[in-house]
Amino acid sequence: MPRPRKPRRVCAQPISEVFGPLGAAVRSGGSMIAMTVEEYECLRLMDFEGLTQEECAQQMDVARTTVQRIYADARRKVAQSLVEGTPLRIQGGDYRLCSDPNGPEHCGEYCGRRRGGFGRGRGRREH
Repeated sequence: MPRPRKPRRVCAQPISEVFGPLGAAVRSGGSMIAMTVEEYECLRLMDFEGLTQEECAQQMDVARTTVQRIYADARRKVAQSLVEGTPLRIQGGDYRLCSDPNGPEHCGEYCGRRRGGFGRGRGRREH
């Protein structure tokens, strides 16, 4: 019997659920690439916030090897969407939202809800 899956900690739902070229849903016959919320969170933490795999794993409360797998799956889906021009839909997955971002149990410095969604990426703020 396999070990039960541990839900990944995610700071907030993405602002938009569907991404892709304009009119792509019509051209692709309505098919979309499905990305989970934890895959989105992994991309946000590593590519936008600039965290390492180890820091991302700590933030999401999972093992580094799990982050490696989630990140590889997410990057493959983004690349497939860009190359094929297929829309990407972010939904579902096995995750739990972090607690109150201003409370003592918030998920840390890189909590998207605590800092208004900005981090060391484009919306860089100095600490």
